[in-house]
Amino acid sequence: MSIAPRTPTIQSKLPKVGTTIFTVMSALATEKNAVNLGQGFPDFACDPLLVDAVDQAMREGLNQYPPMAGVLPLREAVAGKIEALHGKRYSALDEITITAGATQAILTAILAIVRPGDEVIVLEPCYDSYIPNIELAGGTVVRVPLVPGTFRPDFDKIAAAITPRTRAILVNSPHNPSATIWSADDMRKLEELLAPTDVFLISDEVYEHMVYDGRAHESAARFPGLAARAFVVSSFGKTYHVTGWKVGVVAAPAALTAEFRKVHQFNVFTVNTPVQHGLARYMADAQRYLALPAFYQAKRDLFRAGLQAKTRFQLLPSEGSFFQCVDISAVSDLPEAEFCQWLTTEIGVAAIPLSAFYADNFDQRVVRFCYAKEDATLRTALDRLAKL
Repeated sequence: MSIAPRTPTIQSKLPKVGTTIFTVMSALATEKNAVNLGQGFPDFACDPLLVDAVDQAMREGLNQYPPMAGVLPLREAVAGKIEALHGKRYSALDEITITAGATQAILTAILAIVRPGDEVIVLEPCYDSYIPNIELAGGTVVRVPLVPGTFRPDFDKIAAAITPRTRAILVNSPHNPSATIWSADDMRKLEELLAPTDVFLISDEVYEHMVYDGRAHESAARFPGLAARAFVVSSFGKTYHVTGWKVGVVAAPAALTAEFRKVHQFNVFTVNTPVQHGLARYMADAQRYLALPAFYQAKRDLFRAGLQAKTRFQLLPSEGSFFQCVDISAVSDLPEAEFCQWLTTEIGVAAIPLSAFYADNFDQRVVRFCYAKEDATLRTALDRLAKL
């Protein structure tokens, strides 16, 4: 007797999720041979010394499983960096964990603390993994908008969103997609707001070394009332121009880290061994991250000057990250998403609509460019944008 093949039907845990806007726009950019200023990754190489450090680790035989929490030299380097920059000492043994990128770190933190029925506050526009992560954990997403136009936190609205069911809040500074940063005053207000609660903080700080015009990055680690309840997330990939290596880090109090690691060890378990050793050795020179603000500010200034001179876009501030948002109202009547499709196809420059970062596709006539590119790439894009 023959048995008919049968594929069971999956009841999706993420029925609203499709292909991300980043994948769609990058594919269109490739198809149309457009300059891809959409997806947030550099088009230039990392420092050859970093590659040499990883190669050396491989040749030394450091190719087997590392400790679940990450190799100790890298955790020690991270702990030392945080203490030097923010005055907070985390234990490398039980408060620092190396992750398979910041996205995995955020998912792991959410899975560790969020249970079915818990509410988690996200501030829109927000990075696209936050909401699916919360839904996978069985949590309820509570969306609070940042102030349209300025993308500043509205603490009255955040306060109104906190209920007895609130388990956590996600904060991202420097902010993707708006390129704003939270001030010390903003962080103190958050600290005061959360003080009487048991709400956890997941602080997404992957662009921590991309803050401009002499301003400081105000990490949650700097504020005792926040650090005590926070998972502070960062990214080696963003910092060292190696996004494809997918290596991140989480700093959190020991009790929070213990729960985080329970999920981490049965998720990815651990992270690429020679890359970790290479990063640890490379971090010995602090100038390799301390020089990053000047490096990216030069690219920001080149791109902004070109946009101002050659286009009718209205430029929003770019205080941090490697993004530049522009208001398209003077250029086109199209909705953001349609404009980005048209811009890629007809002008040859890819951008991302800000509406993609809102669950309801809120359209403010604003799109996002990424300037983490070679200067020549930026100049080519500016020449094409001058046709608008």
